[in-house]
Amino acid sequence: MRRVRYASTGGPLFLEEVPVPEPGPDELLVRCEAVGVTLPVVRKVTEAPEPIPLGGEIAGEVVATGGEATGFRIGDRVTGLCFGHGYADFAVLHRSMATPVPDGAGAVDAVALVRSGLVALGALTAARPRPGESALVTAAASGVGHLAVRLARTRGAVRVVGAVSDPAKADFVRSLGADDVVVYGDDGWGEPVDYVLDGVGGDLLTPAVAALAPGGRLVAYGSGGGHVRAYDLLVGSKTVTGFQVARIAREEPELYERWRRELWALFAEGTLRPSVHGTFALADAAKAHEAVESHANLGKVVLVP
Repeated sequence: MRRVRYASTGGPLFLEEVPVPEPGPDELLVRCEAVGVTLPVVRKVTEAPEPIPLGGEIAGEVVATGGEATGFRIGDRVTGLCFGHGYADFAVLHRSMATPVPDGAGAVDAVALVRSGLVALGALTAARPRPGESALVTAAASGVGHLAVRLARTRGAVRVVGAVSDPAKADFVRSLGADDVVVYGDDGWGEPVDYVLDGVGGDLLTPAVAALAPGGRLVAYGSGGGHVRAYDLLVGSKTVTGFQVARIAREEPELYERWRRELWALFAEGTLRPSVHGTFALADAAKAHEAVESHANLGKVVLVP
């Protein structure tokens, strides 16, 4: 089978031929039909001290199961987070990370919706939204951010603001249902909001906190790091909460599963549909990474083996 790999930090991505992996006792072997490209994986290629397996969200057909991988059969269509090599024709998926893909949903929809949607929905839940409040979403055109914009409305936000890196993304973000769009670096982000969902971090944390109304809440779910001054929180009785979906999957599996069911229910009723920036062949994985790393994407970037 084909697999995408790289040999050194920041090195080029290339295809190699390797044997099809064998699933472990609690694992499923999946023929990959779609693979989601995420910013954390893209960053690790350029930052991790040693090469890592290119994993992430995958969706496809189960072709083999381990002896203890109960609840799934050969022929089932599933999606989930692969921690090993996922940029491949076949990938191994742990049973606990797999969820069925319902009838009527394609593989590309599945990788664009489930993991990114879980991050968006989890971050939104951590913000404790109340009907009638206002929200601001940074990286609003990203794979997670564009779903967060739509989900904020389902949780009762009467005003949703999208923050983006480029004004050229404004029309796309408005098409998601955002009332206003602001650009990083703008002098002020308009009327204060009740909560911010931030997937960027770094220097953007300061204006994100400043955008909060008194008593406002910021949820940080990105991997960009950064610092918040305690004084900026004290003067407005503001709060910052960190959110990591992997902790929920590991420590609160029932909640994780409930969120997955909610996402599919919203998809089925047409309330939540993911946007896909583009699909790329495995041989074009470098181009897919470039789209994400340059923040050029509008929605999810997907590999189709």
